[in-house]
Amino acid sequence: MHWEAGMTEEPKNASVPKQRGVFKPGRNCPRISQVERGKVLIDGANYFAQLDACFETAGRSIVIVGWDFDANTRLTPDLHGGGISLGDRLRSLVDERPDLEIHILVWSLAAAHGPSRGLPLILGEQWHAHPRIHLKLDRNHPIFGSHHQKIVIVDGTIGFTGGIDLTVGRWDTPHHPAHDLRRNEGEGDPTHPVHDCQIMISGPIVNDLTAIAVKRWRAATGAEPNFAGVPMDSSWWPKRETSDLEHVPAAVATTEPGLWRRKQSWHSAILAADVFRTARSVVYIENQYFAGELARQVLPDLLLRENGPEIVVVTTNTMNGRVEQISNGRNRDRLIRHLKRFDRHDRLRVFYPVRDERGKRTEIFIHSKIAIVDDHVLRIGSANLNNRSIGVDSECDVAIEANRSQASAAIAGIRYRLIAEHLGVGMDTLLGVAQRAGSLIAAIEKLNGGTRSLVPFPALCDRGQLNPGLGTRLFDPIAPYGSLKWLRGSIDFSAPV
Repeated sequence: MHWEAGMTEEPKNASVPKQRGVFKPGRNCPRISQVERGKVLIDGANYFAQLDACFETAGRSIVIVGWDFDANTRLTPDLHGGGISLGDRLRSLVDERPDLEIHILVWSLAAAHGPSRGLPLILGEQWHAHPRIHLKLDRNHPIFGSHHQKIVIVDGTIGFTGGIDLTVGRWDTPHHPAHDLRRNEGEGDPTHPVHDCQIMISGPIVNDLTAIAVKRWRAATGAEPNFAGVPMDSSWWPKRETSDLEHVPAAVATTEPGLWRRKQSWHSAILAADVFRTARSVVYIENQYFAGELARQVLPDLLLRENGPEIVVVTTNTMNGRVEQISNGRNRDRLIRHLKRFDRHDRLRVFYPVRDERGKRTEIFIHSKIAIVDDHVLRIGSANLNNRSIGVDSECDVAIEANRSQASAAIAGIRYRLIAEHLGVGMDTLLGVAQRAGSLIAAIEKLNGGTRSLVPFPALCDRGQLNPGLGTRLFDPIAPYGSLKWLRGSIDFSAPV
């Protein structure tokens, strides 16, 4: 059902869904796959360290697909931000291992728009002057579109995807101190605290990630890549590393913008909408942007249900520049006001995280793109909840559905780990308060206000504009310029694909 701004009556489909089974091949994903083992890596320091450990095992293939890439990034920086750079690390691996091939595919305009050093991507550097290191720039995207997927695959066996690119400004610890020399990547100005998430996965799901990388490489270069794996069991997992989830159904969903006559894939956005609609008790969202048509259409139904879910959103407050402030900052506030009109049961909260040290407040930049619905579905990937992630940028998300009580407990545990980090409390403390209160919102409000806290957005209780700004179609388009969907400026997320 498509919601217009003036609609306030409860829709017929606002009842609680009667059955689960969120994956619908052909509608919200290409096929149902499986994760043998999966672990959510919270914050860049955890991801980069685990990635570096997996690089150490690589024998045949490392595949990197990214929105941005900076070879000067330190995966395991020392206390002063120094240490071996990513480029030198990759070069040392191919020098040591005669069968190892490294493929790196980066959005072509990252040199101009990403945080990385632009010229090395264009002119090249000594570290990748090697016949088995292949670095290519992907120009196969719509005008004003980007390749936003973040994928790494090691030996065709272990895959990583989420919100974190291998570039500057992504490394941080869960403590997020206001000042940390390790965040300047050894050169340049220190970066701000940043919170992000990535998932490490094994099993058949890695074949789905590999297929995306192969398709992208073929389209960008015209060549057939050799992403050879090694002959090991698909459930192989790094030694001494635990997992959150095991033997669970999963799916990879992508956004692939249509170019000329190529068919467009909307799976990532449709999957997000379908996942949200299954909610019964709680929807937890972390996303860099919370400003688009998807949330505007889908979340009112949940808020209007008599016994519907609590909705807790953690997003970014400060935008990067004036265009972002217009397209995502102002539209975020308008979306919050719009949703609050349907919040008859006081079940909506939208926050941004901060750290207070010595009387000074520092915002923690949210870059993660993760959603957890009840104890049932985990969705993590590259797609933001703004419009361009719906149909202009290429995206890649993984969703996992609980199939037994252990998986449900693990998904709930990931949600509590994330919130406990933002509040600066132990997970057991948060879980205990939430269980006694019978409400996640009540637990957050009871534990809020310490050194780490979640600040409510003023738009939850102020008055102002409700509808998207006039420049939205230009600065945050929902489809490639000139297409019929762009002209309409809206998509019906309940319609068949």
